[in-house]
Amino acid sequence: MKLFAAAGRLSLACVVLLSVGAPLAAQARLPESRAEITLSFAPVVKKAAPAVVNVYARRVVRQRGFSLFEGDPFFERFFGGPGFGVPRERVQSSLGSGVIVSADGIVVTNNHVIAGATDIKIALADRREFEAELVLKDEETDLAVLRAVDAKEPFPYLELGDSDALEVGDLVLAVGNPFGVGQTVTSGIVSAVARTRVGISDYRFFIQTDAAINPGNSGGALVAMDGRLVGVNSAIFTRSGGSLGIGFAIPANMVRVVIDSAHDGGRVRRPWVGASMQTVTADIAESLGLARPGGALVSEADPQSPAAGAGLKPGDVITAVDGHEVVDVEGFGFRIATRGIGGTARLEVLRDGRTLTLDVPLEAPPEIPPREETLLSGTHPLSGATVVNVSPAVADELRLGLQAEGVAVTAVVQGTPADNVRLKRGDIIRQVNGVKISSVRQLKSVVEARAHRWQLVIQRGDRVMSVVLG
Repeated sequence: MKLFAAAGRLSLACVVLLSVGAPLAAQARLPESRAEITLSFAPVVKKAAPAVVNVYARRVVRQRGFSLFEGDPFFERFFGGPGFGVPRERVQSSLGSGVIVSADGIVVTNNHVIAGATDIKIALADRREFEAELVLKDEETDLAVLRAVDAKEPFPYLELGDSDALEVGDLVLAVGNPFGVGQTVTSGIVSAVARTRVGISDYRFFIQTDAAINPGNSGGALVAMDGRLVGVNSAIFTRSGGSLGIGFAIPANMVRVVIDSAHDGGRVRRPWVGASMQTVTADIAESLGLARPGGALVSEADPQSPAAGAGLKPGDVITAVDGHEVVDVEGFGFRIATRGIGGTARLEVLRDGRTLTLDVPLEAPPEIPPREETLLSGTHPLSGATVVNVSPAVADELRLGLQAEGVAVTAVVQGTPADNVRLKRGDIIRQVNGVKISSVRQLKSVVEARAHRWQLVIQRGDRVMSVVLG
């Protein structure tokens, strides 16, 4: 006890001596003018707030009918399974935020805000409301682009900033409509600029901020102190449903790619490298004789790919793209995706202890075979699934790997037999009733043949599942 007491007195004495002897410059500085006292974010808010909108989405959800006997095996056997009877339709509404990015009423928001919506409406800060049409949705980045309908005059909008210029500690504002209470502005700092271990979208590269972000903020603006849009708020880490000071935003440089694709009127097209990679962990770094972990290790390269053409080989470690450090595979994917089609990307590569520079062409992945996108219908368990032929383009979109082939699922209609079978986007249909499936045309022919019993072989990632339906 005496030892602890003495230590306490010593610490107190040190604090007193430090306080007395500390230089004036190291002490907290008081405001020296009225201008410093009245420092405010108001000028930035006045510039940004008019361009942030509320996004209202309505969708029809199909539900099974209610069953009094649900959960009782005996009664379900005679009166039907859970939810027998006429399916019910229910209108579901969701509320999110969006950002106007051009004077003609182009709005960017999160795809999950408007997913499956039949009606979309935007409401401006000045209380004007407009119907909106979906121009483009990109599930890979969780972004969607809308256009205001019947606009009579130019809209206020935010210019996109350079998210790569952000640094940890920079001040930012989050603008949105949390919990539907109305437009709200919160302030904070950039906590991290390259969070890649966040499973929000396929491109896992996010700005982390402690500016309060809550449900309803999705799709709202993350604004820098120059009034430019540097990110689209997308998700939070929470245990309670509210903000815990850990929010994530999609960087503006990724948002720009999706907006440009919407202006071009097509699907988002991203460069294809054509190589399989894995993040260099501590164990891998030790086995390769590297000083520290980090980078993307090439494990395989398609012989016909831009990567192979540029000289990239298995065993190479990519450490930078165009001067930006690559810490992991997700970071590499982000750097390539934000470059767009055309030109080259300069890669810094470690090979056998030497550093090489390779220029990889930024080309679109080939669509061979053609995708032949088809919505399956009829009285079979795959009815309601949209399927495509797997090509390098499809494999890249769905993250299927270089060796993927056959027929893949891209979407499933809710409440259909395919939904009941629990098919998901990215599943590959390997076999149907013992027939190996190699094309959409073949799959249609097989499922159109009536059968009393169905056996499906589905590949999901590295797992192969067999489903039998009687």
